[in-house]
Amino acid sequence: MRTDTPVQIRLQDYRPSDFLIDRVDLDVRLAPHDTRITARLALRLNPAGRTGVPLVLDGDDLVLEGLELDGVPLAADAYAASPAGLTLHAPPQGPFELTIATRVDPTANTKLMGLYRSNGVYCTQCEADGFRRITYFLDRPDVMAVYTTRIEAERAEAPVLLGNGNPVEAGDVPGTGRHFSVWHDPHPKPAYLFALVGGALDRVAQDFTTMEGRAVAVAVYVEPGKAPRAAYALDAVIRSMAWDEATFGRAYDLDVFNVVAVSDFNMGAMENKGLNLFNDKYVLASPETATDGDYAAIERIIAHEYFHNWSGNRVTCRDWFQLCLKEGLTVFRDQEFCADMRSRAVHRIGEVRNLRARQFPEDAGPLRHPVRPGAYAEINNFYTATVYDKGAEIVRMLRTLIGADAFRAGMDRYFADNDGTAATVEDFLAAFAAVTGRDLTAFARWYERPGTPTLAVTRAYDAASRRCTLGFRQSLEAAGPPLVIPVALVP
Repeated sequence: MRTDTPVQIRLQDYRPSDFLIDRVDLDVRLAPHDTRITARLALRLNPAGRTGVPLVLDGDDLVLEGLELDGVPLAADAYAASPAGLTLHAPPQGPFELTIATRVDPTANTKLMGLYRSNGVYCTQCEADGFRRITYFLDRPDVMAVYTTRIEAERAEAPVLLGNGNPVEAGDVPGTGRHFSVWHDPHPKPAYLFALVGGALDRVAQDFTTMEGRAVAVAVYVEPGKAPRAAYALDAVIRSMAWDEATFGRAYDLDVFNVVAVSDFNMGAMENKGLNLFNDKYVLASPETATDGDYAAIERIIAHEYFHNWSGNRVTCRDWFQLCLKEGLTVFRDQEFCADMRSRAVHRIGEVRNLRARQFPEDAGPLRHPVRPGAYAEINNFYTATVYDKGAEIVRMLRTLIGADAFRAGMDRYFADNDGTAATVEDFLAAFAAVTGRDLTAFARWYERPGTPTLAVTRAYDAASRRCTLGFRQSLEAAGPPLVIPVALVP
């Protein structure tokens, strides 16, 4: 019997990384059992961090093949390496480049985290901390870098090679039967948004022109023979792109947008920058076998992952305690999209039913937690209905509280102030406080307190004065000051 207690990670203990990574150049040479990864990391001290400390990189089940500092192999006593991490004892105090060569076995990676191979397709899943299964890294969301990735594989095994960002170069490796592609993502991102795919895949595609006049090649890749069932997903991507421009002023920012749907993907879907990955049950549909509910689910999930391009990717979360900042906000955005695509009233009824069926019991049970928890032992346990659905309702309440026009102005301010950064809930609320001049300190309690408040409403009508008086009384199981509950009166 295990008697060890999981280590608690606490929000109050957050400390900025002592080092930053500005640039990541990856060379990934795919092979079923012996994939070699060479990572060149451009590092520097973080002005907000500590000085004179070792560089400690995360790892998970890695084999170190080589290590160089500014192009010179490191002596064995200069570092300590294990499958679980790499420590550089005395890193330079100025900018430096670290080149790390690692080896992994994608076929044996049954965790389906990091780089894995299943059903003949190479895939990645790096949220929350899977990138450390690819190379040693500062695997935390507040370390953001610009990535260039070269992917190489046997052409017969993996004729399609995809990465984050824009395609830069592709070709054959002479005399080997192998080929390569190079991808560059100009937008800084954390490691959890890294992705690559290699395999035999069919493609359906359509061009989209953004409101800024940028031509975007949009494509959905699926396993061979499944392309006829991917048309609706492709259409949902195009509609999502147009809606985000019209509703939030958010234009897509790369030359390509790729969706890959495979049958073996352990997350439902993932918003990797420019390369969204899906379990194909959330992408494939045909009129002969799919219900209206299936089509609605595909539309919603496709939209959700696309909307992360801004609420999650361009503006990411500083730490995993801020998970609601990307997930709750993006659920709200996908709910609004679906409401505009279908009946708003009917869609809202479905949202509330889902909230009462999934989140209310969670909020009333032994595992209840705040939308932004104060501590966790395992981050994957907090991908919950509270973070997603209650998080979305808090955003909806904020819009009700300040009004639709001020909410849009606040969203514009939030994206402008935090583009390219790792933000917090405080940063999010500060944008709305700035555009409205309102103090949202009391509203912020929604992120800190678990439980579902009960609101009792009384109504008294005076016929003589023709005046109706409404009374509201709030009760919450947890002790503390009341929560701000905006009430909209609709004539």
